[in-house]
Amino acid sequence: MDTDRLPGCYRHPDRETGIRCTRCERPICPECMINASVGFQCPTCVREGSGTGHGAAANAPRTIAGGVVAADPHLVTKILIGINVAVFLAIHVFAGLELQLELLGRYRVQTGGPIEGVSTGEYYRLMTSAFLHVQMWHIFGNMLGLWFIGAPLEQALGRARYLTVYLLSGLGGSALVYLLTPPNTATLGASGAIFGLLGATVVLARRMGYEMRPLITMAVFMLVLTFVPGLNVSWQAHIGGLVTGVLLALGLLWPGAGRGNGNGARNRKLVQWGTCVAVFLLAAAVIAVRTAELSALT
Repeated sequence: MDTDRLPGCYRHPDRETGIRCTRCERPICPECMINASVGFQCPTCVREGSGTGHGAAANAPRTIAGGVVAADPHLVTKILIGINVAVFLAIHVFAGLELQLELLGRYRVQTGGPIEGVSTGEYYRLMTSAFLHVQMWHIFGNMLGLWFIGAPLEQALGRARYLTVYLLSGLGGSALVYLLTPPNTATLGASGAIFGLLGATVVLARRMGYEMRPLITMAVFMLVLTFVPGLNVSWQAHIGGLVTGVLLALGLLWPGAGRGNGNGARNRKLVQWGTCVAVFLLAAAVIAVRTAELSALT
């Protein structure tokens, strides 16, 4: 046995080589050598990682909020619109479905009958109502707003952070509706979530130094419409969603983190997801207080 022979390339065993991958130390022949900042790497390590010992997404382009730049930056917005439209079609196919999904605090259909509503444990209504529309004009207006406000925001935040803002804004709007609306008043619609996206967009524009007047004008106009008599809109959902979106964006776009070394990036994530958890707990506290109040009713 010739102990002086060099090992064979891990991809081409018949080719002897004295070069090894700087990451996995597998022998690699000249055909398999890929230049790295130090030495050479094998094709497998290059495919599986960034060349720095981190995952493949470590060096991927990032949004201002730290999310990965996606090939389709509007995918989540499209999916959300699709879900809203699907629910709209479903309630027109299955009679009475909207009665099971709308936001109700506490309601008895008939004397002696069962009590329904969030206070009885039907907490899903807080979210299902945010995807529920009955009239065509209602869903058309909300989906139009979702596309024109949501799509650019998704591109700026990244998918996960954008979806978090949407869902938590919807929950925040529903929580304020639940707290301040008579318990037998039914509420539905995605406007709370959309106002949350609007609030986040205002924070983003301020953070980026964009011209604020057109955005502020639109926000004021939408708020004025909220309080116009006869339009039958829920100002509680709009205000709750708007405030939630602003709070979330302040945390997600925290300017002091994510710069420089890895500690900055870790601090940024801590602030971002810590803000999301804090907002969720705030909404949960509001819901718990209202539930206790309504549960005490006979």
